[in-house]
Amino acid sequence: MFERIRGQTKNEYVEVYTNDDDSDTESVIESKKQKILDTTEVKSEHSLAYEAVPPLLVSVAGLMSAGWLLDVVQYWPVFTKVTELFVLVPVLLNLKGNLEMNLASRLSTLSNLGELDKPSVRYALVWGNLAVLQVQSLIVGAVAGLFSFLEGVVFHSDHVSTFHESILVIVASMVCAALSSMILGTFMCVLIILCRRFRINPDNIACPMASSLGDLLTLIILATCGEILLQYLHTYVSTAMFLILAASIPLWVRFVWSNPTVHDLLVSGWSPLFMAMVIASMAGLVLERYIEHYNGLALLTPVLNGIAGNLGSIYASRISTRLHSGEEENYRHSQIVLFLIHIPIEIVFLIFAWWFDIGHVNLSWSFSITYLFVSIICVAFTLFLSKRLTLWLWHNEYDPDNYSLPYITAIVDVVGTGLLAFSYWGLSEIGLHVENHIKKPHH
Repeated sequence: MFERIRGQTKNEYVEVYTNDDDSDTESVIESKKQKILDTTEVKSEHSLAYEAVPPLLVSVAGLMSAGWLLDVVQYWPVFTKVTELFVLVPVLLNLKGNLEMNLASRLSTLSNLGELDKPSVRYALVWGNLAVLQVQSLIVGAVAGLFSFLEGVVFHSDHVSTFHESILVIVASMVCAALSSMILGTFMCVLIILCRRFRINPDNIACPMASSLGDLLTLIILATCGEILLQYLHTYVSTAMFLILAASIPLWVRFVWSNPTVHDLLVSGWSPLFMAMVIASMAGLVLERYIEHYNGLALLTPVLNGIAGNLGSIYASRISTRLHSGEEENYRHSQIVLFLIHIPIEIVFLIFAWWFDIGHVNLSWSFSITYLFVSIICVAFTLFLSKRLTLWLWHNEYDPDNYSLPYITAIVDVVGTGLLAFSYWGLSEIGLHVENHIKKPHH
């Protein structure tokens, strides 16, 4: 008889012939299966190595560009007048990044399962997921804007905030979230469809691209939108825009609910988004406390956390795809490959930062080795967390595509920021050229 066995990398089927009269038929089939799975697993790891590195390098460039852009726009009138926007930036980037990475993970799984091969099904899934993204973005944008404004009022009581400023922050957040999600969501859908067509595993590409481009695009739109709204600060333009945006949410909800392929997403996956916001705010508190003392922390923190988070998202997305397809994989091989490829990426980043003096970080040998050691610990922890959390969610009947990435990125932000701040403190304690890394306090 013939049995069709699916390979793990490109959804290819291999026919295995066995003799029906053979008493060892089952053992022969299992032996053939194992050989095929071993072969496809090796191919999978090879493809992971060369497919994941370019997007990760792009993500580093995106993270550095976002940091440079924030350094530029912080002196724009809207940021100096409405200081709550500084609080909004990390909150909005965290929430929006999770939305887009969830979209990338969901579509990558559907692509690898062959669900996007039929035009009619692909049309329903793509438009349905983009509509879901709009619902989530508008709600998340409003919550992020309100949360940031209230946090700014509580922790910066010396600044007297007004009703018009609060509405400006909320509307800028909602417009930024909705517009950037539409642009980036469309890009991600096209990218994943092209990956399928060219037989590239989107699990290795989609999440890092969503992360790197998302931060940069969000900052550009937020700064531009805020600057425009500032011109109408003491009018009701922002209020009118808020009412229009809020009224559009039920329309998007109705559109999503009429699409049976995605309507379940309206009620699932909300809790990890907002829990991640709370968890990530702890990283913000650590960064706010030490950023004025340690030179280069503002540059190194997003890169360290971004690389680790992207590796974790690739790993979690690959595991989720395997779980949905009912296949078994030795996840340890993927874990080793992802761990190894991060080291040269970190070295390239350090050389680039040293050569162009980005972030004014004086990269001595002791500091560079310390940073690499911290990155190794952070990435090892991230990969361990990604595997355990994804498997735990699956066994407890939660879809990892909707639940795992927000928790992973938020926890990594806290751990990475804490480790980096601790490494600075450790260098200062043992006297290893700390004068090159610590800012002098302003008098």
